[in-house]
Amino acid sequence: MHITFRQLKVFLAAARHLNFTRAAEILNLTQPAVSMQIKQLENCVNLPLFEHLGKKVYLTAGGRILLEFAKQMIHDLEELEENFDHLKGLKAGKLSIAVATTANYFAPHLLATFIKNYPDISVSLHVTNRKGLIQHLEDNDVDLVIMGQPPEEISNKLHAKSFMENPLVMIASPKDILAKRKNIPLKELQDQIFLVRERGSGTRSAMERHFKERELQLSTGMEMSTDEAIKQGVQAGLGLGIVSRHTIQMELEMKKLSILSVKSFPIIRHWFIVHWAGKCLSPVAQAFWEFILKQHEEVKV
Repeated sequence: MHITFRQLKVFLAAARHLNFTRAAEILNLTQPAVSMQIKQLENCVNLPLFEHLGKKVYLTAGGRILLEFAKQMIHDLEELEENFDHLKGLKAGKLSIAVATTANYFAPHLLATFIKNYPDISVSLHVTNRKGLIQHLEDNDVDLVIMGQPPEEISNKLHAKSFMENPLVMIASPKDILAKRKNIPLKELQDQIFLVRERGSGTRSAMERHFKERELQLSTGMEMSTDEAIKQGVQAGLGLGIVSRHTIQMELEMKKLSILSVKSFPIIRHWFIVHWAGKCLSPVAQAFWEFILKQHEEVKV
């Protein structure tokens, strides 16, 4: 069986998007060139890898098997290339990171500082929710993940280090009468309407746990998929919100939001840098890991 690196890259793009035209655009190839590479690969394995049903494309059983091997082989070959570059004394390389949507408020600043020391590296930054981060970890398709508390169900499979506090604060419109009060008992707020993140998000889980530990009921209003939506809703007076302190610096300076003085707040959580246990980090990824752990004290909370 003679499979080339090029064939695997083409197959991986086509399998991820289930669209040969889209794969061609991503790889800067023509659609016929993609079809030809796929055909040659199918001839190599002597099995069909895709099936066309109507206007849709699906992976065959053979295609699904090859997809899992292809992802690992591509990753290993890219890692091999980076390690060889490192042995040659090169500082160039690739760094792929996935971060929580909330972490995107500070992650670009960390990356900018890191890149000053490694100006020739290329960085791929993926911003997604908690579910997406867990998927990245399970797919092993990024070098590192920056997230809140790692999921307990796979924590024994992960290598995670806490590097910075992530205080969750309660916010309201500056016009809200609560904004003028001090040391508000949390019990007085359990009937307030809260704008919350989607189920499964780290912030949502932390706030629900915080109320439950105090035997209080959290009244949820609108469910929103981003912190930006929550901030806009709170500004409009739709309810209160609980968000990371990192996400509201600009709104506080512009006096569009207020942090409420509530007993038992802020909820102190932490940011973690994470990778799959046993994963062999590339030299660039290892350098970023060490940079994060050394630089965390300089990040303003």
